[in-house]
Amino acid sequence: MLRAVLVLVCLALVPAPAAAASLDRAGFAAGLCDDAAGQVRAAEGLIQSAGELPSDDLAFAANLLGALAERRLACPADGALLLDRPGAPEGRDALTGLARAAPDARVPVLGLRQRAAVETARGVSALLTGPDPAARSAGLAAAERRIATVPAAVLDRARDAESDAGLKERITGLAQAAALSSPDPVRRRAAIAAVAAHPSGAAQARLAALKGDPAYAADPAFRAALDAGLATVSRAVAVGDGLAVVYNGLSFASILFMAAAGLAIIFGLMGVINLAQGEFIMLGAYATYGVQEAFRRLAPGLLDLYLVAAIPVAFCAVALVGIVVEALILRHLYRRPLMSLLATWAVSLLLVNLVRVTVGTQNLQFVMPAYVSGGVPLYADFVVTWNRLFAIGFAAATLVLTLLILRRTPLGLDIRAVTQNRDMAACLGLPTRRVDRLAFGLGSGIAGLAGVALCPIYSVNPGMGSGFIVDSFMVVVLGGVGSLLGTLVAALGIGGANVLIEPVSGAVAAKVIVLVGIILFLQRRPEGLFAVRRRR
Repeated sequence: MLRAVLVLVCLALVPAPAAAASLDRAGFAAGLCDDAAGQVRAAEGLIQSAGELPSDDLAFAANLLGALAERRLACPADGALLLDRPGAPEGRDALTGLARAAPDARVPVLGLRQRAAVETARGVSALLTGPDPAARSAGLAAAERRIATVPAAVLDRARDAESDAGLKERITGLAQAAALSSPDPVRRRAAIAAVAAHPSGAAQARLAALKGDPAYAADPAFRAALDAGLATVSRAVAVGDGLAVVYNGLSFASILFMAAAGLAIIFGLMGVINLAQGEFIMLGAYATYGVQEAFRRLAPGLLDLYLVAAIPVAFCAVALVGIVVEALILRHLYRRPLMSLLATWAVSLLLVNLVRVTVGTQNLQFVMPAYVSGGVPLYADFVVTWNRLFAIGFAAATLVLTLLILRRTPLGLDIRAVTQNRDMAACLGLPTRRVDRLAFGLGSGIAGLAGVALCPIYSVNPGMGSGFIVDSFMVVVLGGVGSLLGTLVAALGIGGANVLIEPVSGAVAAKVIVLVGIILFLQRRPEGLFAVRRRR
């Protein structure tokens, strides 16, 4: 019994929670119907208390403010009326909603000062109660024009309630910018710490601009907080930029590897300089487009899966084209390298013009599935984009499957035998012509897979392959003719060098510098990084 009494006494001593603030609707309506000074007081009072007002009060205020700005607010001697249109003979009572005549009601006209306050109050109300992100974004833009008059509680409430990620980020940035320019030193230092906790290039620029603030020289505490925050952000941005360089280099290297892997097999086995390899990449991209259109017409509900379904289709289609080219043209030219070079160049021209005539010259439009759209911020300004991650993963899977084919299948054993010593392999009974044909089809099919990987990243058009043929040959020659491991290492090296040099000297100069570096390297090691063992 004594314990129960003590509990009741403690509960009685706990203060009851204060009632939520509410808007004096009648007083607010009267303020808007007052003179210019009264209108400004009413609008600014709403702005200052908006962070604590219930949503229905904010919606009521926004309705009246909109009517005032559009000259639909009539002010009779008792109360305020909302008109359906300017000059209407009757309207609805602002408080009760009942219809009333307004024969002699005055319609207030806003001056410049009153209009600025009213538009800011409308923006705050829309930011907090807007029905969709577009309405809330418009409210944020209106509040931003006079952000110095908007309390931090309003922005904090809008940020906590916002469901749209992009708009929430804008509100957060605006709140931080407002706090950084606050006259309160404690609030400014707290804002510096908050900005430093989410490093980015924009945060770095925002903090660096504060070095010109008079408080930086006059207030040691402010200067120490700013220097520490700026150092933290600068380190994080540098790390994020480094990660972005590595990631972009890997994605570019993955495309180079896929474009050059098939060429390495063809060049290493048959000694054929296949100038149509870039066009085989283009055919793989167009096969992917065909699969997309088939899904769009036959199974629109499964359209997001077209990129996965295009993998075997592109491989088989381009491999078949390669086998036909080898059977009709190249099998007659194996001992004539110059003629095979001219023949594959003619094939590339034929394929490009055939696609231009049948499909057109414009860039193809692809539907980007969710798994290759967007990305996720990882650290500072470094964003992992799903399309480049898809290319990296796809290249890794292609490497593994190609190695399995070459190392664990009878076809791979035949290809390696013919690559090492064609004459001895023929003497042992291997059908070298059939091996050549299948190897050419395998290399062409891998180029088609490169076309699939390129669809979410690059523009797809008939001339897209010409941009990869030179880089592919550089990768093959640098890595060592016929070496898949050398192709991988060379692709990583060339891709990383391009990504590192491009921001400094430009894309064209970067390719020239890389090419000169490869030439100098081959002067010392003509066989490349990894020379394939051959029996003489």
